[in-house]
This record gives sequence, structure tokens and C-alpha cells, in this order.
Amino acid sequence: MRSWRVVGALAAAGVALAACSSPSTNPSTSPGTAGPTPGAAAGQPVRVLYAGSLVNLMEHDIGPKFTAAEGYRFQGEGGGSDALANEIKGKVKQADVFISASPQTNSTLQGAAGGNAESWFATFASSPLVIGYSPKSRFAADLTSKPWQQVLAEPGFRLGRTDPTTDPKGKLAVQALNQVGLTSLASDQSGVFPETELIGRLQSGQLDAGFFYSAEAAPDKIPTITIPPVSLGAAYTVTVLNQAPNRAGAVAFVNYLLGHDGSSTLTADGFQVTSPPAVSGDKGAVPAGLHPLIPAP
Repeated sequence: MRSWRVVGALAAAGVALAACSSPSTNPSTSPGTAGPTPGAAAGQPVRVLYAGSLVNLMEHDIGPKFTAAEGYRFQGEGGGSDALANEIKGKVKQADVFISASPQTNSTLQGAAGGNAESWFATFASSPLVIGYSPKSRFAADLTSKPWQQVLAEPGFRLGRTDPTTDPKGKLAVQALNQVGLTSLASDQSGVFPETELIGRLQSGQLDAGFFYSAEAAPDKIPTITIPPVSLGAAYTVTVLNQAPNRAGAVAFVNYLLGHDGSSTLTADGFQVTSPPAVSGDKGAVPAGLHPLIPAP
């Protein structure tokens, strides 16, 4: 008799879990204020592919806080925005949410040419491009006292940047270098590294400086300088992918990111929040559960 009671209890729990994970009953479409969704943590994770410059934000702040608030398990992966978009389009990677560092990247996922991977996106934050440097570098004093373009051209200076073919920040770095006449540095591939490695290489002393977004450098306490006359930066976007396996979880995540708690975290981490989010693409395709934060057209 005891074994039947156990089986019955497990069956009842399964029914309750299925009911809680149904999109029609999931209350997590509120902007992250309703508390954890019952049973969400035991269901599918929310898979988020995000720009590599957001590793600290996603893995140490937004991801854990979202799980605590909404109950869904966060499963994130960072990388170059363009590279991730190509993997989504080529069906190499499947995800629920895509966060890019450039609206231009999103356009490659729309329509037949983009595999109809997404229909809309919302720009929610920005961060300027800066040069982050090692305080132990022999060029550190020069970077704070001389024109930055002059210092970068000094013999022996080791500059790091990301690949412009896979990452928007790499494109911006090339644009910045060309804008101030450092065309030879712009074409030099020796300082090109994956986005997720750049900070580590700087901190380990392999580089004197590198191109970063200001909000990316701040959590690791990397000193930075602005780069006038250049004025470039990241414009972060978010979307729920059309083939999201966990659509309810994706909506809950975007609601949390764009809601009060997510916006407060972004501001505290040095991002410039876009309020309200600027929506591009097919605004009619924005899920109804996001309308409190992204009004329907």
C-alpha cells in the first residue's frame, strides 16, 4: 500500500507541475514582482544567448536574481553577437532569448534570409566604447596624460580587441582606429581575441590595453579612458526567439530584465538604460505578456 501512495503522490506532483508550466496559467509575465512561479525551477531552463560583454552582468547579477524572483532556471552562454546570431540562424544553437550588442546584428535574423529566427527586438541599454588598461602597464601613465591615439602607436604597445567578423565591439574598435588615422593598427590581426578572453588577457599582463564597453570594464575594476573624438558604443537589444522551446520562461526573463529590478541592476552596473525600450521590427509580434513593459502598437 505504501508504494501505491508514493506513486499517487508523484503523479499528483506531475499534474501540478504541468499546470504550473502552462503558458496560459504562468503568472510570470508580470514585470518580476509576483514572486517565483510555482514549479518553474523544475521545468525547462530559460536558455539565453548573450553578447560576451555581458558575462558578469548575466552570470553574477541578472541570471541568479531572475531565478530567485521567478523560479526559472537560468542557462546562459556568452559570445560575439554576430557569431551567436549566425549559430542561431544556422540552427547550430537553440535558445529562448537572444541579447545582442548591436541592432544591426538583429536584422540578420529577420525574414527568410535570417531563417525567420526573430520578428522583433527591443533596445534596452547602452554603454560607450572606451579603452581599458592595465595599471601595471609601463604605458599606464602615458594613457592618462597623452592623447590615446599617440600612446597606442608607441613601439611595444600591446593592444587587444575582438574580431570584427564575429563581434560588434570588434567592428567599433576598427572604426575608432581608422577614425583617428591608426589604419595599420586597425588591420593588424595579432591583437584580436575572443570576447570572453579579452579581460583575462589584460588582467594577466598579456596586454597593455584593450577596447571595452565602459559597463563591461567596471565590474572588474579595470581603469578606463574615454577616446575623443570617437563617440561609439554598444546598443543592447533583447528578443524572444520565434522558435523558443520555453516561451513562457523567455517572456518571464525579458519581463524581469526590462522591469524595475532588472533596470535597477543595469543602472547599478553602469549601463545607460533606455526607457522605455525602443522596439524595432514587427511590433505586433511582441508577446502579449510583455505589453506592460513594451506596449502593443
